[in-house]
Amino acid sequence: MANTLVYQTDSGLYCEAGDFYIDPWRPVARAVVTHPHSDHAHIGSQHYLVSESGERIYRARLGCDANLQTLPYGQSVNLNGVKVSLHSAGHILGSAQVRLEHKGEVWVASGDYKLRPDPTCAEFEPVRCHSFITEATFGLPIYHWPAPETVFAEINDWWRANRSAGRASMVFAYAAGKAQRILAGIDSSIGPIYTHGAVEKMVSEYRASCVALPPTKPVFEAPDKFDWSQALIVAPPSAQDSPWMKRFGKVSMAFASGWMSIRGTRRRRALDRGFVMSDHADWEELLTAIKATEANQVWVTHGYTAVLARHLREDLGLDARELKTLYQGEGGSESPTDSSDEPTTEATA
Repeated sequence: MANTLVYQTDSGLYCEAGDFYIDPWRPVARAVVTHPHSDHAHIGSQHYLVSESGERIYRARLGCDANLQTLPYGQSVNLNGVKVSLHSAGHILGSAQVRLEHKGEVWVASGDYKLRPDPTCAEFEPVRCHSFITEATFGLPIYHWPAPETVFAEINDWWRANRSAGRASMVFAYAAGKAQRILAGIDSSIGPIYTHGAVEKMVSEYRASCVALPPTKPVFEAPDKFDWSQALIVAPPSAQDSPWMKRFGKVSMAFASGWMSIRGTRRRRALDRGFVMSDHADWEELLTAIKATEANQVWVTHGYTAVLARHLREDLGLDARELKTLYQGEGGSESPTDSSDEPTTEATA
């Protein structure tokens, strides 16, 4: 078994040799953060090390006065004798895997990741290591994502059909990451695009980070008695049952998430459509990413940990174990409880 360069504590994953935490659950002296979703980036730490490309998203999440040290992908910094570098995770803009090297031992903490192409963020970079800490949000063989172009064609067809029927098209997507991915992939010539205030806030940060997105307007800028039937409105899932929804009249509601691949999820959420699109790896992508690291020790966290760890041990012969976390369900930025979204009132935008 490899030496234990990191271990779990009440505050999260801790590297004792370097005296820092990775994605700590509560305020600490020094945090290295994989990405700015709320189950990984927490307010209150004294110092943060984050990716350079995600700086604006981090400041929107952690506050303008947060003490951020930014690092370009692939560059390293020495933290008390531990060589630390960040490498693209392909999850959302600025998402990173954390590579640690100490006394010849290399560990990689992946955070959340996906392997599918996404024009709004850098693609996943495989990083060789002795020990790999992987997520397992969708760590079951039943999860297999359709090609992104297929999903975008479905969204475009749904929008056109709603327009013809005189219905507004409301797609729910997480405010940081998923919403921008949808905007980058749809056919913006179909009609005007409006956003919930929380989504528009993140759209502005993405644009300021040089990510190309089609024109959008926040909903509150629409004129009185606006005809919403031509429009696509992008909002966080938590807006679905809020008073904010009342202004749109006749509306068709959809949700873009990996959870839409499970029968019954759409019905329970009272949705008209579900689009299977995730910013996490599916089962095959998880196995592909793990294999590419050439790690012989794998820690599995966040989601269906038992199934994936057992497969890695029994079928692939790896030294694999579950790593319990504060966010142990199938949660995080793909959670049906919407834990990673910004507040839903438009006053926040």
